[in-house]
Amino acid sequence: MKFKYQARSQDGELQIGLVEAPTQEAASNILASHNLFILSLGATEKLRWYDHVSGYFSRVRRRDMIIFTRQLATLLEARLPLGAALKTLHEQTTHPALKEAVLQVSEDIDSGLSFSQAMERQGAIFPEFYITMVRGAEVTGNLDAAIGFLADYTEREGVLAGKAVSALTYPAIVIGLFVIVAFIMVAFVFPQVEPVFGQAGVDLPAFSKILLGVGGFLGRWWVLLVIAFVILLVVIIDYFQTREGRAFLDDSKVHLPIIKKVYLPLIVARFANAMSLLLKGGIPVAQAFEIVSHIADNVVYQDILARVADSVREGEPLSQSLAQHPEYFPPLVSQMVAVGETTGKLDQIFARLANFYGRETDTTISSVVDLIQPVLLIGIGVLVGLLFTSILVPIYQLTSTIQ
Repeated sequence: MKFKYQARSQDGELQIGLVEAPTQEAASNILASHNLFILSLGATEKLRWYDHVSGYFSRVRRRDMIIFTRQLATLLEARLPLGAALKTLHEQTTHPALKEAVLQVSEDIDSGLSFSQAMERQGAIFPEFYITMVRGAEVTGNLDAAIGFLADYTEREGVLAGKAVSALTYPAIVIGLFVIVAFIMVAFVFPQVEPVFGQAGVDLPAFSKILLGVGGFLGRWWVLLVIAFVILLVVIIDYFQTREGRAFLDDSKVHLPIIKKVYLPLIVARFANAMSLLLKGGIPVAQAFEIVSHIADNVVYQDILARVADSVREGEPLSQSLAQHPEYFPPLVSQMVAVGETTGKLDQIFARLANFYGRETDTTISSVVDLIQPVLLIGIGVLVGLLFTSILVPIYQLTSTIQ
């Protein structure tokens, strides 16, 4: 959740902004880590459902973030100073919200804030993952490498998302049309022909009777059902904005069979990539875990990574700490980390883990997408067959009765 703060820097400058953290104590720790003296700190007003709707339509699209990140990485690789690179990107960016955010970040850097602090003040635009990676890179001095990694990562996620969207567009259109046609037939058409079958003395099959009963119910109460559905949807969305709801949703991603198959390697690859980058920059393991705890965008993983960091500080080997959470870190991770601890090459081990799970993510997503399309079409075909059979069989019986 987001907290609004007022604080003073070591130079006495008043700063006002937003910080995202799971608790108020965590938000306070984030501000303290930036050497800020907190004057006030409180949770922002809870967003209402229509705020989420308006935010959805004004959001920065994935494509815009990919282009921005790649351009920034290219400019930094060319040894252009960060301030000059941001000013150049501000001139080139076309998305209004992103353009304004880049300008604000550039001005905040000119006023003395670090890049990560300036990005934190634009938390509605820049994901926590970005901010965390930049914060770690500022410590190690590898900002260009971190931005390059973010560019590669966002491009790869964009390609995977594009594949999924293109593969599921046709089935989604077919499902939508089927739902509309089925609703019209069941709620309005079938009840109109039911008296004809009754007058002819046709004994309807059980499935046809069920459909007619459902159709009569939908025809009478469809307005109330739509209202109830909208209210339920708002309540569910509101629940998932709470920490408890987010924890339930995030934990489900790791335990639901098909979702787990895609999500687990994806988040492990992201975690390993970040760890490799931080360790190469000389960050201690425990501190690296604290930084990485934010990249997951998953409150369950954040808690686990924080516990692992505490265990490492107390002297427990990293491999043993990870092995205590096999549901969230596959055994291969703890085994490879144990090898890295023995050889003293943890950064290389994490790089190999990132490469392995990155390839596994690509393969799994491609397989799942290839499987979903025919399964959906077969399922729709079966439902269409049942729908029309439920009306065609009584019509055939009616014809036989007339003859």
